[in-house]
Amino acid sequence: MQLDAWLTVAVVLGVLTSLVMTRIGPDLILMAGLTALLVLGVLSPAEAFSGFASTGLATVGVLYVVVSGVLETGLVFAAAERLLGRPRSVRQAQLRVMLPVSAVSAFLNNTPVVAMLVPVIQDWARRNRLAVSKLLMPLSYAAIFGGTCTLIGTSTNLVVSGLAAADPAVAPIGFFEIAWVGLPSLIIGTAFVIIAGRWLLPERRSSIIEPSSAKEYAVEMLVEPGAQVVGRSIEQAGLRHLPGLYLAEIERDGSILPAVTPLERLRAGDRLIFVGNVSSVVDLYKFQGLVPAPDQIFKLDNPRHERMLVEAAVSPESPCLGKTLREARFRTRYGAVVIAVARGGARLPGKIGDIEVAVGDTLLLEAPPAFLAQHRHSRDFLLVSPLDGGSLPRHERAGIAATILVGMVLAAAVAGVPMLTAALVAAALMLATRCTTGRKARRSVDWSVLVTIGAAIGIGQALEQSGAAGAIAETWIGLAGQNPYLALLAVYLITSLFTEIITNNGAAVLMFAIAKATAAGLAVSFAPFVFAIMMAASASFATPIGYQTNLMVYGPGGYRFADFLRMGVPLNLLMAAVTLAIAPRVWPF
Repeated sequence: MQLDAWLTVAVVLGVLTSLVMTRIGPDLILMAGLTALLVLGVLSPAEAFSGFASTGLATVGVLYVVVSGVLETGLVFAAAERLLGRPRSVRQAQLRVMLPVSAVSAFLNNTPVVAMLVPVIQDWARRNRLAVSKLLMPLSYAAIFGGTCTLIGTSTNLVVSGLAAADPAVAPIGFFEIAWVGLPSLIIGTAFVIIAGRWLLPERRSSIIEPSSAKEYAVEMLVEPGAQVVGRSIEQAGLRHLPGLYLAEIERDGSILPAVTPLERLRAGDRLIFVGNVSSVVDLYKFQGLVPAPDQIFKLDNPRHERMLVEAAVSPESPCLGKTLREARFRTRYGAVVIAVARGGARLPGKIGDIEVAVGDTLLLEAPPAFLAQHRHSRDFLLVSPLDGGSLPRHERAGIAATILVGMVLAAAVAGVPMLTAALVAAALMLATRCTTGRKARRSVDWSVLVTIGAAIGIGQALEQSGAAGAIAETWIGLAGQNPYLALLAVYLITSLFTEIITNNGAAVLMFAIAKATAAGLAVSFAPFVFAIMMAASASFATPIGYQTNLMVYGPGGYRFADFLRMGVPLNLLMAAVTLAIAPRVWPF
């Protein structure tokens, strides 16, 4: 090998070692490696940063905006509540998680899907008294399975497809083409998790302890006319097993129903009085068909989707002291409405407007974002704090978001529209129809993922241009004895190993150049190698650091590193067997 090739190999080894041995983010390490190659003269500036112009990377970035619209309209939460239901056993719960998640992940990038569902599954597990460790690893695995079934299911597929598109020897990859391997892998992998999970999945509480709120609020919610919960029982509506929250009473037609049974059916206009901590109140606001009962809410000038939940502690200098909230004209004075009041950590009963304000009272407010800027340092309040997840979903836009999402998938899958074009149009429509805002869309983009992909593509290009990939390929060819099947096995296993110790996108890009040189050296089709890389880089189950969705559930599930090894190593081997048995038959050498 030439000097540039040795320098490239040294940088790549340094990158791999840093990713395994340090806690530095992969985006920083890969950018450092790319910078080193640029400084050493292995790559020109145009070559080094060509990865950031990749269509695969651009598609991943745009999809974050689309997912933002799905999230902000509450579409995911509503769909999850309907699909999950009430399981009778752990196996049934796992199936209820894995099947819909696999289906959704086939059409949405699986990383944001898992990010959306982790808190939903945690709450659902608590309500149904299930060990969350039995559900979150299957959640991650299901997202990975689903992601292997379509071109957009995982960023790896998009990145590899973008790289393959530049090779005239490889035909354009169809939207469902990877499903030849992905669908059998999904079926076999799901069956393995459900059957073997009984023994291989731990039963453990989360290592992340949710802070218990010392403040308890009583919140009134109104059942809107025409809401889907009208006519359903308390249990059917999903309002019985809310974590940290219980339905104390119902006010109906001027009378009080104090002992609410799970079979009580909801009617339009019912005023539901819930008692619980502040984090549970945030979850309550996500229920479609329920709105805060205080009449002042509807007198605020800002649309509800532009408001948020805020906690504010009353200071000794507040002009509201000694007055009821109605007498203090709180809404007129501050442009916010009090939803509930806590005093000394305990809820205050009675009508909100009749509560007399005292020093130290904690007010739960629905307010526009401007309230924070105007009153964060005001003498009227000791503390003003926004609630995590306290933005209010636009339920009325959920149908629009669903239509846009389905249209994007159909345009790419049926009409043959390029995925980037379909995603750009969908993102523009999400913004134009106000399913999300520009500010929230920008915040939804995971820039570290995009930097990791772009830098990895640049390093992969250095492997190819320096001749390092060709030299490595010759080594693999020699070990494989000129046998394309053994070469394919070697490429799959090395890609899988790289994925487990670095990142899926980084492993895919680094191995793409090596596999391309391997196929050229053997004078065989590159196509089976492309799909083997897609599968090997996506089917990462054996370590929490190998795939982002595994890392997302690692802490919330209370897992240990060995838990992933115990469950993931046999699953990795199973996926390898499925891929290597099918790929050469669908895409012959």
